[in-house]
This record gives sequence, C-alpha cells and structure tokens, in this order.
Amino acid sequence: QVQLVESGGGLVQAGESLRLSCAASGITFSIYTMAWYRQSPGSGRELVAGISTGGSTNYADSVKGRFTISRDNADNTVNLHMNSLKPEDTAVYYCKANWVHEEYWGQGTQVTVSS
Repeated sequence: QVQLVESGGGLVQAGESLRLSCAASGITFSIYTMAWYRQSPGSGRELVAGISTGGSTNYADSVKGRFTISRDNADNTVNLHMNSLKPEDTAVYYCKANWVHEEYWGQGTQVTVSS
C-alpha cells in the first residue's frame, strides 16, 4: 500500500520559516520524481517545487529564492524548506510522487501565514 504522509504545516507570521516533510512508503522511492504542490481556496492546485531522481530541482517563480526542495533516498523523504513566508503562501501543501504513469498524492498539510 502506497502512502505519502506530509507533516510540518502550521500557523506562522509573515517572514518566518517552516519545513514540510513528506514520508513515503510502499514505493521504490529513489526512482520517483517528487514534488510539492499547493492549493488555496478558490484556486487550482499549482506546482511549488519538484526534484528529479538525480536531484535536479525546479520551482515556481513565486517561490524561487525562498523555498528549497530536497530529498533523502535513504529515509524515503522529501522536504520543502520555506523561508520568508508571505500571506499569499497560505494553502494546503501536497506531496506527489510520479514514475512513468504512476502518480500518488499525500493528504495535504495546511500552511497559514498571517500578516
């Protein structure tokens, strides 16, 4: 059974930092491209950051320079370090694993940034 479990969300003030983690089980983690998405009320789900099996990363323009994605294949985890948070970063953050035609999502973790 595949599981992606996000943690680390919460309520912070603008300018503060958070680290989100996603723990994967039931998959051969190292062969999956991993990504973080977010969805705020009334909006669609958008890509925040992705990391390939080889460690290449990509980011949404809105988070470049503030967020860092990393992966640990030994622990089957992918992290999202979020610095200088802004109120517009408020959303539910989801972890996604992708390999060829297989795709799995976590249940999401809420991040709320107050001004």
